[in-house]
Amino acid sequence: MGRGPFRGPVPAYGRDMRDLAPRLPSSPGFWRSPLRGPWFTSVLGLVLLAGITVLFVTGLLSYAAYNPDLSPVNDKTPDKGILGFYLFAWPTDPPWLYRLTQGVHVTLGLVLIPVLLAKLWSVVPRLFTLPPARSLAHALERVSLLLLVGGALFEFVTGVLNIQLDYLFPGSFYPLHFYGAWVFFAAFVAHAVLKAPAALRNVRRMRARAGREPDGTPAGRGPDDGLRSPRPDPPTVSRRGALWTVGGGSLLLLATSAGRSFDGPARATALLAPHGGAEPGGGPNGFQVNKTAAYAGIDAAETREDAWRLAVVGRTGTVRLTRADLLRLPQHSAALPIACVEGWSTSDQWWRGVRLRDLAALAGFEDGPPDLLVESLQRRGAFRSGALRADQVADPRSLLALSVNGETLSPDHGYPARIIVPAAPGVLNTKWVARMTFGELG
Repeated sequence: MGRGPFRGPVPAYGRDMRDLAPRLPSSPGFWRSPLRGPWFTSVLGLVLLAGITVLFVTGLLSYAAYNPDLSPVNDKTPDKGILGFYLFAWPTDPPWLYRLTQGVHVTLGLVLIPVLLAKLWSVVPRLFTLPPARSLAHALERVSLLLLVGGALFEFVTGVLNIQLDYLFPGSFYPLHFYGAWVFFAAFVAHAVLKAPAALRNVRRMRARAGREPDGTPAGRGPDDGLRSPRPDPPTVSRRGALWTVGGGSLLLLATSAGRSFDGPARATALLAPHGGAEPGGGPNGFQVNKTAAYAGIDAAETREDAWRLAVVGRTGTVRLTRADLLRLPQHSAALPIACVEGWSTSDQWWRGVRLRDLAALAGFEDGPPDLLVESLQRRGAFRSGALRADQVADPRSLLALSVNGETLSPDHGYPARIIVPAAPGVLNTKWVARMTFGELG
């Protein structure tokens, strides 16, 4: 019992009802949805546990595909330190490897957005609980939760901006997304270790009965998990119905984004993704591009056949070749896709040109091709130059391409010559090549 401000004691139930009044977000009565509860948030958490693990692994693979420890021009995170412990020489087989891993990374990231938002909505009462920390262990859990929520929002927002808008976030996308991923995943692992056992137990109890919660406890009762509302509003949808709504949103994003990994009619379904819709023109050169010649600042006068020269640098000094000289060298063909960090890709295109290993031999490396630095005429945008490993240069499918699908390269596809390498990220398939340096990259 207690005393009111004007008369007599206030009954205990009066204090309870007063404390439950929806005044502030820290008040339990502020959050009224009957959907919140351990079962609902546990299902979402287990989906994210699997999905974000795949996202993290494919993200690390994407980073490794750039061969960042090969040359400074490839390394956008030079201060990574021990975070680069796992890096390995990116292979050339299978040739569709990067197309698969980056396609999964980007498409899955989009598909998980409704799940992430629903999960954050389901646990939002916990973010406002008072006191902020009841013990050192509880304080550590709250800190990890803040890092988890902040890291998740940062990674998803920067990833979507990079996909949709060619990245408008302040600072360079590569280091911010890379370091942010490690901070987020560290918090994610800590949270998963703490919460996964309870989440599994909650899902095993999902036997809905009349008048009972899906975890088997009587409606409106059960342990104080900080999620259930003590004064819930009348339900308008079941928890399973809410999960179906979240799943439907994910399926909609899948249906409107996955098509960018294919050519033809499938690409027209990618309504919410860049490089979706119709192919950019017809004919042999009518497939997707990232940087156009205009965007890259290519001067048409520099690429005229009578003006352009390719500098090949190696043991024999510098050899300068015209396009006609290159066409007189042995020509080879390879069917290879192009895959971009933004998640889009093309199907196999039929490229024809001079093998990189033959150009290495011309530069004096008959005993085996070394690493290669490729420089472009490009004036704007990232990756004006890129480095390739010796195994990439040695692959017989790696070409300095002069034509595609039986036709001379168009300006947007890299005329007069471009690199095409199996399984390499699109930015390492340098267009408008001006100089190739074999050997020490410096």
